[in-house]
Amino acid sequence: MSSATVTGPAVIADGEGRFVVDTIEVDPPGPGEVRVAIAAAGVCHTDHASLCWPGPLVMGHEGAGHVEATGEGVEGFVVGQPVLLNWAIPCGNCFQCARGADPLCERTHELDVPRLGDSRAHPGGTRWRGRPVDRAFHLGTFASHALVRAEAVTPLPPNLPLELACILGCAVMTGVGSAINVANVLPGDAVAVLGCGGVGLNVIQGARIAGAGTIIAIDRVPARLDLAVRLGATHVLSTDGDADHVRLLAEVRELTGGRGADHAFEATGRPELAFLPLQLVRNGGNALQVSGAHGPATLPLTDLFWNKRYMAPLYGGCVPSRDFPRLYDWHAQGLLELASLVSHRYRLESLDRAFVDMLDGRSTKGVLLVA
Repeated sequence: MSSATVTGPAVIADGEGRFVVDTIEVDPPGPGEVRVAIAAAGVCHTDHASLCWPGPLVMGHEGAGHVEATGEGVEGFVVGQPVLLNWAIPCGNCFQCARGADPLCERTHELDVPRLGDSRAHPGGTRWRGRPVDRAFHLGTFASHALVRAEAVTPLPPNLPLELACILGCAVMTGVGSAINVANVLPGDAVAVLGCGGVGLNVIQGARIAGAGTIIAIDRVPARLDLAVRLGATHVLSTDGDADHVRLLAEVRELTGGRGADHAFEATGRPELAFLPLQLVRNGGNALQVSGAHGPATLPLTDLFWNKRYMAPLYGGCVPSRDFPRLYDWHAQGLLELASLVSHRYRLESLDRAFVDMLDGRSTKGVLLVA
């Protein structure tokens, strides 16, 4: 346990689309808390969207680092231990956690921490320019330190580089988990994945691990389609010059015996494509929107015919105690690739470049090196 407040750099969003890199103060951990020295943090579209969330806000929700201090009642961690953070933080006791729906934890989401009796004047124990500041997803990983509930922390294998491990906390878990936990892809199934960025590529990996027979990768960027093949795609389709998707739909049907995929995933982040998986799947198939796209979208109700299931799963159905050890094992066995997913590395002060590369399709997955 450490009783000292620490200071360090962090990326602060102002709520109006801008950010600064400045110094924050982070308190020692209280009961049930862990303070983590962040080493690396993944960058994704959600982080870019958070520039316009109510600010100021310490950005970032994917991260890995080392335990720096633990609060009263925290067991199972030692100072210096490498750890992974997860943003859907289960309490283990609420209605949703009791039924095994950890990502929907009421303490983390609808009920939230302050409503359950947090005794401090401001939850989070983080200050910027002398005033309390919130942290994205109760984490804030674009910073030197994060003060989090112990339930947000999972030990890492000692030999897994933190700059790779950090992406397990969202992009990898969301993609792999959506295929295995939510869609329940079975051996021999046909899978179509629309969008081959950080999440989509991991849907492909999850489908391969599950034994899918046909895995169709769909994107407009040739380099991403090349990587999709290396990660398990059996076929690739380009969306270039096919604005109305007529060619795409015909090609997917041709590759799936004329009926459509068993499972189709949208991972583009574009709301106008959110319902396209319903046209890519067969009758009785699963259509999943896994990108977290926001904004209005419409569909003909006939796209739901017949017996198609449309889902917008959260965090790949992650149960941290079950799923992260599985991801570690699959990586150790060579089944889950991480190194080729991280295409770009940046320092905190280069976050603007990371966003440009991501939005322009130049990066597959960018990582901020914090330590």
